[in-house]
Amino acid sequence: MLDQFGRSIRYLRVSVTDRCNLRCRYCMPEEGVTWVDHSAILSYEQIIRLVRLAASLGVEKVRLTGGEPLVRKGLANLVQELKSIGGIRTVSLTTNGVLLAEQLPDLLKAGLDGVNLSLDTLDRAQFASLTRRDELPRALEGLEATLAAPGLTVKVNCVPSGGNDAQLVPLAALARDRDLTVRFIELMPIGLGDTLTRRTEEEVLRQLEEAFGPALPCPSDALGGPSRNVTFQGFQGKVGFISAVSHQFCQSCNRVRLTATGFLKTCLQYDHGVDLKVLLDAGAEDAALLEAMADAINHKPASHHFGGQREAADEGRNMNQIGG
Repeated sequence: MLDQFGRSIRYLRVSVTDRCNLRCRYCMPEEGVTWVDHSAILSYEQIIRLVRLAASLGVEKVRLTGGEPLVRKGLANLVQELKSIGGIRTVSLTTNGVLLAEQLPDLLKAGLDGVNLSLDTLDRAQFASLTRRDELPRALEGLEATLAAPGLTVKVNCVPSGGNDAQLVPLAALARDRDLTVRFIELMPIGLGDTLTRRTEEEVLRQLEEAFGPALPCPSDALGGPSRNVTFQGFQGKVGFISAVSHQFCQSCNRVRLTATGFLKTCLQYDHGVDLKVLLDAGAEDAALLEAMADAINHKPASHHFGGQREAADEGRNMNQIGG
């Protein structure tokens, strides 16, 4: 489906839970947050129904997120159902990796196409400080499990936040001898992320070129993701940059988000969209849901204004609540 600015919306990020087994500093306060009641979370049946409708509007790619999606039981069953929907070409997962090694076999049987593993440091003490949990060994076990899975697309997502500057080169080096993409995602000024230091693409790339030599351009992802990919001499994999603030890519944005509570969110910065769970709970027919979804997508904002003056409609929730 095309929105009012002619952008083809083909990518749906689906948050299956607001819960998480880590407490990352740019996502949640140290004391944690109040979890949403289970009755307010979309059921798997509701998610399947909404994804089927989204596919009829042109969505081809689904990414399951949270919170941490693997803390919700039966995720492999959801993957299998989503993979069976006509028009859905890929179903992938964003995870912190802590529970991944034990669940990956079932996810692979269900047809999972790719894993994005969030990892901001390879230093165990720093990992414990950043996430407030000493779980780096299990996260790395999850990463190794994905790399041993034939045909699985593997990406490592790192958020440079000032405190992990010394880890950017070691993280990028994961792509030297492995067939994966290490992506540096610019810190978004949302929730607690607005209190930390942002490192720009240029700052990160400068470090990497000092370590590995000149960056060599690579093709972008097949479904038009926002990552600008490069590689370095002798690298088996790639390094990517997603720089929404310093290199705005709103004109080519192809995604919308479905929160765990059923809100179809059309831009990360704004609270614009439509509450589909209210319609589901009221017994809405597919036609009514499709109309609401199409209208929300059509009115997707032209762009964000991160780095500018705050507006009344800006998102005020933390990332775990809106789908990371």
